[in-house]
Parts: sequence; C-alpha cells; structure tokens
Amino acid sequence: MPPAEVPEEVLTTPFTDYLLRNAAEDRPAFTCRTFPGPADHTLTWPEVLARVRGVARELRRCTRPGDRVAIVARQDLGYVVAFLGTLYAGRVAVPLSVPSGRTGRARIESAFADATPAACLTSKDFLDKIPSGAVVAVEDIEPGDAEPPAEVAMTDPAYLQYTSGSTSRPAGAVISHRALVASCWQTTRCYHADASAHLAGWVPFFHDMGLVLLIGTPVFLGAHSVFFTPMEFVRDPLRWIRLLAEHPRAVTAAPNFAFDLAAEAAGELADVDLSHVNSVLNGSEPIKAASLDAFDRAFAPFGLPRTAVKPCYGLAEATVFVASAGDEGATVTTFDGGARLVSVGRPYGQRIRIVDKEIWVSGPNVADGYWGRPDRGDAFTEDGWLRTGDLGFVHDGELYVTGRLKDLIIVDGRNHHPQDVEATVEAAHPAIRAGRVAAFAVRDGRGEGVAVVAGCTAPADEVETAVRRAVSAGHDLPLRALWLVPPGAVPRTSSGKVSRAAARDRWWGENERHG
Repeated sequence: MPPAEVPEEVLTTPFTDYLLRNAAEDRPAFTCRTFPGPADHTLTWPEVLARVRGVARELRRCTRPGDRVAIVARQDLGYVVAFLGTLYAGRVAVPLSVPSGRTGRARIESAFADATPAACLTSKDFLDKIPSGAVVAVEDIEPGDAEPPAEVAMTDPAYLQYTSGSTSRPAGAVISHRALVASCWQTTRCYHADASAHLAGWVPFFHDMGLVLLIGTPVFLGAHSVFFTPMEFVRDPLRWIRLLAEHPRAVTAAPNFAFDLAAEAAGELADVDLSHVNSVLNGSEPIKAASLDAFDRAFAPFGLPRTAVKPCYGLAEATVFVASAGDEGATVTTFDGGARLVSVGRPYGQRIRIVDKEIWVSGPNVADGYWGRPDRGDAFTEDGWLRTGDLGFVHDGELYVTGRLKDLIIVDGRNHHPQDVEATVEAAHPAIRAGRVAAFAVRDGRGEGVAVVAGCTAPADEVETAVRRAVSAGHDLPLRALWLVPPGAVPRTSSGKVSRAAARDRWWGENERHG
C-alpha cells in the first residue's frame, strides 16, 4: 500500500526542539482534570519547559547518558514533566503504571528486571513501593531555568515501550527519537491537526496510545492536551464525552470497549454540542461494527459527525500508529458469510504488506527491536520489516485486521478467529456482557478445541444452553468448556483489553491441575 512520506525535516529535528519552540508563547500546554469538581490544573508551555529543565538537572546529577529512567507515577502533570524531562536529559524513559494490586506490582518488577533503570521518577506516595535504584519524587524537583537539552542522535533510544500484556518475560520495544517524531507527524497528517487542536482523553500514559496522543503529539504541534485518569472514565464514561464537547477541534482515542461504555451511559447526558469534534479514534483492540453503530446512535443527536469516528490500527512496536480511517470516517464492509468487518484505513508514512495473511509494516516509526535482545527477536526482519503477529488483508485499498496469529484456534484443520466466537457468544443471550468474553484454544485427550469464559449478569442453565447452541450453529464447534462468571472477573490487560491468555491460564489451567 503506497504511503505518504514523512518529511526529512521532521526525521532530523530532535523532539526537544519542539519544547523550546513552544516555550516562546505563554499558552496552555497540559491540563489535568481531577474529580470531584471537576477542577483543572494547567501548565503553560514556559512552565512546562522550566519543570522539564528541573527534572533534567536532577537526572544528570544521579544518572549517566543512556541510562534508563523508570516513570512510576500518577496520571497527572508530574508524569508529563517526568517523561519529557527524561528525554530532555538524554536518558531513556521507561513509562510504567502505578504499583496497584498484585498484578500491577508484578508487571513493574518484571519491567525493572528487564530494563534495569538507574533511577525512578515517581509520585510522593509511591516512594516506598519502587523495586530498586535512585528514587526521586517529581513533586520535590524545583524548576530550572538554564539547563540545555541533551545532544542526541535521532537513532538514539528515546524510551522503552513495554506491551500491556502480562508475560513471563516482558518485551520493551526500543522507540528512537526518530520513531517518536515520525509517529507524531503521522497523527497530525492523518487528522489535519495543528496548534489550535485539543488532544483530549484518559488513556493511560504508560500505554502507547496515551503516551503519543496526549504527551508526544501536543509537544510536536504546540497544541493543548487535556486529560484525566482511566479510573475517572470508568466511574463515569460521560466525562470523556463532556471533555470533547468543551474543547473545539478535539482529537481523542480509546479502545473499542470505551465506545460501548459511553454509548450505554448516553441516556444520562445533558445537552452538549459535539459538532466541533475533529476525530474520535477507535483502536488498540478489535473494533466491532456494532459498537460503532451504537456510538453513532447515542451521540449523533448531540451533533457528533459520523465521519469523526475513525477506526485505526497500531502497536507498540510501530510507535502506536500504522493505519487509520481519514476524512471519510468508518468503513464497514459485509463479506461472504455475512461478516461485517471494520476497515482500519490506510497507512500514513509507512508501508504495509500481507505475508501469509500476516500484516507486515516498514517505516521510520518502527521500533529498533526489543531492549536487551541483539537478535531483535522474531518480530523484526533483517531488511527492516516488522512482523506484527496480526492477521489481516487489504480490500479496495483498505486494511482489515482479522485476528492475532498466536490466538488463532485450529480445530480439525479449520481456522477460527477467537473474536468471531466471542461475538457469537455475546449475541447468544442478553445476560452475556459485551466486551467481557474470552475465547481461546485448549488441548486435551480429544485434541484441540475451544473454550470460553463469559461475563454474565445472571448465570443460568438457559444461558449456558443458548451459548453452546449459538457457537455450534455459527461455527460448527462444540465448546470444550464454558465458564459463566461475574463480568468483572474476566481478566483484562492494563490497557483494558480482555486477556485471553490470562483467562486460559486461570480457568483451563485450574481445570488441568485438578484433572
């Protein structure tokens, strides 16, 4: 698929140069919204630069060029200046989540073991929860006024992006300064965003989507970023919608499950005007046509243009951005068999090809392998292509993503995509909660089969019967096992996706251990 080329001047301009440019104007840069209230806390561009310089001064005191610096902080203005200050100092940022819960602490510990950070920037109340290294509370760092930016090569690592899934050995994608600015350019090119835009949302900063959209792109454009925490979105999904209504030309992004939650809550929305929203990006997890339909029905009465919702596709190893719908908005195509698939658009600034049904990507936004793995892993080819592990195809010039290579279920020689089975389960009975279903391959004495864990509001024999009949009729598959559980029990990754691997380990693994 032919791409638009990223301009050479973009690929040769250090990211921190944009911070210096922006500080010439006393305009709002980053706003953190807190609740109850709401209350907005804002830094202007000169204030951002001063605080970034303070962080850089502190890091130069306790670390050396090239050292990794972990960021384990709340999603607030401190996280923003910690990340930008690390890059300004010429260190390698490692953005991570807060150490909440056993899973969260385990994820941080595994990332520390892999990245071996020399220091950690954190929030005051997490000082005693950091695994190792020099620990500095961001709130205690005084602003600076003369600290110069580090001289870095565009090919130097800017940060390590750890994927949101939970694995025994975490993989930190090495994102260079060149890849970061290329990704920011792709966002601005695709959505016609400029300094007058507002980058708005709640997706976590430790996730590639939140990091690039809410921190990287505002710096690149000199635009205003306004955000709140993922937990505040979960408490009231309409906070996201109100935020968009308040900020003209807003560009925002969220996973598909957020569209479902917002649409479900729309009946409680007061009179707001969404007619000036630029783009609402749907990405990071499989996109469902039904979710797009429901979101449109819910918010079109408030003026949201149908073309504003733009399905997109990316991954950490491509600095989040690979392809997106453009001005035309979402394209949904019905293929043979009645399947309605959502296009994720076209590439901007990179190339895509399909190899044995797998999506491959090449371009300046592709990561330089994984941290500490000289062989770059199986994902990166010697001639510069990234094997995404995602299955897909191109139709009428548009990319469609159909599933994950590793998640593919093969029964009696036939391929079954787990998301297709999950969609069938969700539609089988009203008690099954949308976005709370995990289908995965299992193996026992009868060979390979499929099992399902489904979030269910009212488990009953009739629900189980309906699910089993639907999967059998729709896919010619008998379920090897079915667990109906409370919706909140279905495991998710830190970015909100249903974790099929964790569901399999928890329920099928328990089944195997007890015979």
